[in-house]
Amino acid sequence: MVGKGAKGMLAVEEAGDASVLPGAGRGVNERRRRTLSTPSVHPKMAAAQGPVDASSPEQMSWRMISHPIHTAVEGVSHSLHPAEPGEAWARGEAIPTPDTTHEAHEDKSENGAMPNEAIKKDHSLQRGNWGNQIEFVLTSVGYAVGLGNVWRFPYLCYRNGGGAFLIPYFIMVTFCGIPVFFMELSFGQFASQGCLGVWRISPMFKGVGYGMIVVSTYIGIYYNMVVSIAFYYFFSSLTSVLPWTYCDNPWNTPNCVSVLDNPNITKSVQPPALPGNVSQALNQTLQRTSPSEEYWKFYVLKLSDDIGNFGEVQVHLLSCLFVSWVVVFLCLMQGIRTSGKVVYFTATFPYVVLTILFFRGMTLEGASTGIKYYLTPQWDKILEAKVWGDAASQIFYSLGCAWGGLITMASYNKFHNNCYRDSVVISITNCATSIYAGFVIFSILGFMANHLGEDVSSVAEHGPGLAFVAYPEALTLLPIAPLWSLLFFFMLILMGLGTQFCLLETLVTALVDEVGNKWILQRKSYVTLGIAVAGFLLGIPLTSQAGIYWLLLMDNYAASFSLVIISCIMCVCIMYIYGHQNYFQDIQMMLGFPPPLFFQICWRIISPSIIFLILIFLVIQYETITYNEYQYPSWAEAIGFLMALSSVICIPFYALFYFRITDGDTFLQRLKNSTKPSRDWGPALLEHRTGRYAPTIPPSPEDGLEFQPLDPDKAQIPMVGSNDPIRLQDSQMPACMSLGSSEVPEPPSSLGCQGLPSRGP
Repeated sequence: MVGKGAKGMLAVEEAGDASVLPGAGRGVNERRRRTLSTPSVHPKMAAAQGPVDASSPEQMSWRMISHPIHTAVEGVSHSLHPAEPGEAWARGEAIPTPDTTHEAHEDKSENGAMPNEAIKKDHSLQRGNWGNQIEFVLTSVGYAVGLGNVWRFPYLCYRNGGGAFLIPYFIMVTFCGIPVFFMELSFGQFASQGCLGVWRISPMFKGVGYGMIVVSTYIGIYYNMVVSIAFYYFFSSLTSVLPWTYCDNPWNTPNCVSVLDNPNITKSVQPPALPGNVSQALNQTLQRTSPSEEYWKFYVLKLSDDIGNFGEVQVHLLSCLFVSWVVVFLCLMQGIRTSGKVVYFTATFPYVVLTILFFRGMTLEGASTGIKYYLTPQWDKILEAKVWGDAASQIFYSLGCAWGGLITMASYNKFHNNCYRDSVVISITNCATSIYAGFVIFSILGFMANHLGEDVSSVAEHGPGLAFVAYPEALTLLPIAPLWSLLFFFMLILMGLGTQFCLLETLVTALVDEVGNKWILQRKSYVTLGIAVAGFLLGIPLTSQAGIYWLLLMDNYAASFSLVIISCIMCVCIMYIYGHQNYFQDIQMMLGFPPPLFFQICWRIISPSIIFLILIFLVIQYETITYNEYQYPSWAEAIGFLMALSSVICIPFYALFYFRITDGDTFLQRLKNSTKPSRDWGPALLEHRTGRYAPTIPPSPEDGLEFQPLDPDKAQIPMVGSNDPIRLQDSQMPACMSLGSSEVPEPPSSLGCQGLPSRGP
C-alpha cells in the first residue's frame, strides 16, 4: 500500500511475467537472473534528449519507476519491494539512487536492442508480439514478394530496355522505395497500432487509415481469387499428362495446334505461294491457338463475351476459392502466433522452387536467347519518361506501400527492434527476387521460342497470360512436365498466400484496435473468421464466366493512383503536420539513433516529389483497359474510377467530420486542435514512455501494467494540468491511479497521471 492508510485502488489487469523498465527490481523469478547496476539516468532519455538534470521531473519519475511504490491491484496486496522509496517521496524527500540489482533478460537479442543498450523484455501483453524477429522479416518478405515479382517485373524489364531498365529501377528503389518502406515500419512500430490507431499522430488525417483499409479490402478479394486459380492448376497437374498438352479435349477448337502433336508446322519458315484455299488454311494454322490458351479460356474460365454477361458460377473455381480462404483463415486463426510459424515455410520454399526452375531452365536449349532478351540494354529507352514511370510505379506497388500491411506487421514488433535494418534487408530482398525471377521466366520462354522457331517477343506475356498460358505451355515441352508444373503453381500459391496473410491481418488488426475492448480482444479468432467469410462471399462473382474481366478491373483501378495519393499524404502529414523534428526524435527514442541524413532528406523532399511525379505519370499515360482484344465499356471504366475514389474520398470526408467535432473558438484554433497529436499518441507500453512522453506517478512495473491505448472514447480520466486544476483526458488505461490516503500529496501539477504527459500545443 502507499502509506498505511491508503484507500485508493488501481484497477488494472494482472500479468504474470510483465515487462519492466531497466533498473526495476521485480522480486519474482529471482533465481533465474543475473545482477546488474541500476542506471541513474534513463538510457533512452539520455539517448534521445542528451544529458538530463537529476532534479528534473522526468528523471525523478525514472527513479520512482526504478524503485516502485506499493499499490493494490483489485484488492490484492503486492509487497515485493521495501516501501522506503515510495514513503520517501510521500514525505517530499528526494529519492536516493543507490546501486541496486535488476535482471537482464537471458536473450539479449530478443528485442532487437542495440549493443550496450539495457535489455528489456518489452512484450505487449494485450496485442502480442512476434515470437522472434525472424518471423517479422519472413512475414514482410512474404508480403512484399508476391505474384507481381514473377509475372510483372520480368515483362516490364524486357519491354523497357532490358538491362537499361535496371538503372531507373535501382534509383527509384534507393530514393523512394526503401525510404517509404522505412517510414511505414517505424510508424507502426513506434505506436504499436494498426493503420487506424497510428493516426493519433494527427487525428484529422485518420481518413488515410480508412483509405488503406478500403484498398486492402479490394486487393484481398481479387488477390485470393488468383491464388484459387493457382490452386486449381496445381490440382490439375496431379496427373501423368497435363490437360493443356494436346488438342484432343472436348473444349478445343479446330484452330488449336499443339507443338507436341505437330511440331514441324509451327516453324516460322513461310512456304512459297500456294493455291488460295491451301494458303489460307496454312496461315490459319500458323496463327495457331495453343492448347494452354484454350484450356484457360474455354475450360477454366469458360469466358463470356462481355463483362456484363456473368453467365454461370464455375463450381471448380468456387471450390478452390473456398479452399484458399480456409487455408488463409487457419494460418491466421491465432493471429501472428500461427502465421509467424507458417511463414517459415511459405516465405522460404518459393526460393527453393525458383532455384530448381532456374537451374532447369538454364540447361535448356535456347535459354541464353531468352536471357539476352531479358537483359540486353537498349540505352535509347533510358531517356523515355515512360521507362522511369514504370520503374517508379513497379517498385512502389511491389513493396506494398500504402496498403496498411507494413504498418500492421511492424506494430507487432518490440519497441526497440531495429526496423531501419529490416527495411533495407526486406527491400533489397524484394528487388533481388524480382531480378532472379526474370531469369527463371525468360530462360523457359527462350527455350519455348527456340522450339517454335519464333521470336521471344512473340511468346513473352505478363500478368495472368504469363502465369496461366505462356509458362504452362512451355512446361509441357519438358520431360516429366507434371512435376515442373506442380512446383511452379505451388510456388505461385505460396507467394500469393504470403501477401494474403498480411492483407487479412491488416483488416483484423484495424478492427480489433479500433474497438479495443476486452471482449473483442478475446474473440479475435471470430473476427478473423467473419472477415474471411465476407471475403469469400464477395469473391463469388469473380468465379463466374465474366470473373476475369472484373478481376482485371479491380487490379487496374482499386490499387492504382489511390495508393500514390495515400502515400503522398502520409509523407506530408508526418513530415510537415506532425513535424519532421518530432518524428526524428521519436525514432531516436525507439532505435537509439536518429534516422540517417539521407532518409531525412528523402522523407522531407525527394520521396514525396517522386510519388507526386508517379501520380502525374499515371494520369498522362492513362489508357482504357483491355483484355486481349476485348475493350471494356465506358460504364465498366466508371465503376473502376469509383472503386479508386472510394478509398481516396475517405481522407477529405473524415477530415471534415473531425474538424466539425473539434473544439475551438476560431477556424485556425479548431484546425490546429484537429491536427495536433492526441494525448495518447506515443509508445504503447508504459515503460517506453520516456522524454516528452514520460509519466510522473506511474504504477509499479512489477504489477504487469501495460499502457496500451486502444480506444480513446472508453474512459474520461481526471488529469491535473498546468493551466487547469482538473481536466478530463481521454485514455485507454483501465483506470487512473487513485492515491486516497491523506498521507500522500498530490503529484506535481505540470504532469498528468497514468503516464500521459500534459503536452503543450
